[in-house]
Amino acid sequence: MTISQGSNESLNLKSITWGDLTWFNIERPSRREMEYLAKNYPFHPLDLDDCLSRIQRAKIDEYEDYLFLIIPYSRWDKKVRVSTHEQVSVFIGAKYLITIHSGELKPLLKLFNECQAEEKTRQANFQYGSGYLLYRILDRTVDAYFPILDAILNWVDDIEDAVFDKNIKAAQEVATLRRDIITQRRIMLPWRSIIAELEAKLKRFSTRDNDERAIYFGDLLDHVNKICDSLEEAKEIVEVYKDTDSVLGTEQLGDILRVLTIVTTIATVLTALTSFYGMNIPLPGGANPGGNAYSWIYHLIAAIVVVGTMLFYFRRKRWI
Repeated sequence: MTISQGSNESLNLKSITWGDLTWFNIERPSRREMEYLAKNYPFHPLDLDDCLSRIQRAKIDEYEDYLFLIIPYSRWDKKVRVSTHEQVSVFIGAKYLITIHSGELKPLLKLFNECQAEEKTRQANFQYGSGYLLYRILDRTVDAYFPILDAILNWVDDIEDAVFDKNIKAAQEVATLRRDIITQRRIMLPWRSIIAELEAKLKRFSTRDNDERAIYFGDLLDHVNKICDSLEEAKEIVEVYKDTDSVLGTEQLGDILRVLTIVTTIATVLTALTSFYGMNIPLPGGANPGGNAYSWIYHLIAAIVVVGTMLFYFRRKRWI
């Protein structure tokens, strides 16, 4: 439902209520939504300002009546294979959960829509308090990340063939993949500390007993660790690919320079032989008196012998 402020002005805010717990979801927040929250909740002004900032560091701020979290997440563009850094801001209290984001966090939106549409889903996610509801959002978000991780790992495998193929220039592809993995690590590594801290801090906002809560968050942390470990492994592999591509590129450049040097050396010798005919003196085989019309054949043979000798020498030295 849409909450209205005044007679004409409406807020970009939707809510779901089950029992005494309400989930407010704000997409593409503006100053008006922050003013509404400031008026109705005891939130710190700096926290509200952080909600409007495009990118903030991941954090958990604990207050007497609520927690404020900033959680990063990744938006993946399949077509261009580029990740975009996004964030969701969360206020959680005993009877409310407020999520604020750009509208691109699909797992959260899907869960919100499911809770809106189905009473059974609402009950399953709301019945253990706001702490458990936040866990469900985080769990959905982490699960939705695995297809992104699979796409990145497949990309790493594809790059391997390109790096060792002399006909493919892989440097740009390796650089793009490396940048994307760095972005993913910057997004996902803070999740480790967030999940580890939340398990204890959400105790007062959940009716689950300590053992059950520890199991749920332990499983969630295990998934996050797998993601981070996979990204770390991918980063190391790409660093190897980068070094390998650099070495192969240098070797290929060396081969090109070697061939050019040999061609230049041979051309220099031939130029020296033929330059004699540019001299203003009688030469055998020239058009001047005393020249032999067939002596050019001897000079051609001499040039072939010189070139052949040079090629044989280069071959013995393994330069070609």
